[in-house]
Amino acid sequence: MRVLLVEDDPAVAVPLVEGLKRNGLEVVHVGFAAGVADASHDVDVILLDLGLPDGDGLQVLREIRKHSDVPVIVVTARGDEADRVVGLELGADDYVVKPFSVRELSARIRAVSRRRRIETPVGSGRVNVDRTRRRVTVDGQLIDLTAKEFDLLAVLAEEPGRVVGRQELFSRVWDPVWHGTGKTLDVHVSAVRRKLGDPDLIETVRGVGYRLSEA
Repeated sequence: MRVLLVEDDPAVAVPLVEGLKRNGLEVVHVGFAAGVADASHDVDVILLDLGLPDGDGLQVLREIRKHSDVPVIVVTARGDEADRVVGLELGADDYVVKPFSVRELSARIRAVSRRRRIETPVGSGRVNVDRTRRRVTVDGQLIDLTAKEFDLLAVLAEEPGRVVGRQELFSRVWDPVWHGTGKTLDVHVSAVRRKLGDPDLIETVRGVGYRLSEA
């Protein structure tokens, strides 16, 4: 997933870029309002600071919404309710007040991206997951999955090729505070592999998690 970070303060931007990259995100950074238009064409999410040296972030948000529906998360020190309301009314998908953890921000990035893409089928070249109809096809053939198996594959299919950690899978498919055993996940992955008809479509990354093949 490609993220555009609009942040003028290097003390904030540098560690944030590094942290987001560690969380599996590709990051493009600009420090001025003037650079947003050119950089925003090929990104999946925009992180927008409001206090920019050459313009107001809310005006930048207005300009973005004139030509694009790319998800925008306002990331700012302005925590007043009025600022939040204005930002959301202008089209922001989320509003995060500094300070925040990189882990939380990464989760919010993925959440707004999921909400925007919820009606768009996801998957790889061979695997297609239609989340609206809850249908899965492999090479055009319909596959019958249980509810949990579908949810598990849908998470992996959001970004084929990205390693999805075990804890993220537990959190999103089962419960944010999972107290079960790791074997539950492994059993479900094995079942999905079997039903897909090709075990190589889901790769195990030992000690980390799983990823869906991009092929």
